[in-house]
Amino acid sequence: MDIKTATALHRLRLISIPEALSFPALIIFGSILSRVSDIDFLMMPLGILHGVLFVIYAVLLLDVWSKTKWPLKRVALFFLLALVPFGGLYGDKLLKRYEADGVIAARARREGVVGA
Repeated sequence: MDIKTATALHRLRLISIPEALSFPALIIFGSILSRVSDIDFLMMPLGILHGVLFVIYAVLLLDVWSKTKWPLKRVALFFLLALVPFGGLYGDKLLKRYEADGVIAARARREGVVGA
């Protein structure tokens, strides 16, 4: 794995957790609290924050796809995980594994190990 691919995967991992937590925060703090109390001022900032994080996640996912040449099924899985509350946490776990596998394969190729 080259440095650009590793960096792209790492950036996607960095945004996946905040994006995964922003959706439940929007639901819990924004929707529920605005209905049961007079705290509706949280709805707009949380909605904007979640929207920005989601767009950044989608752009970074496209960047990873272009660099890793993943199959469309895998990219669709990561996109769908971003739509599910807390799905990005599982996505982060998968990304961590793909990142580690790529680093191991790159080291094996560099050292001339057969089958890497």
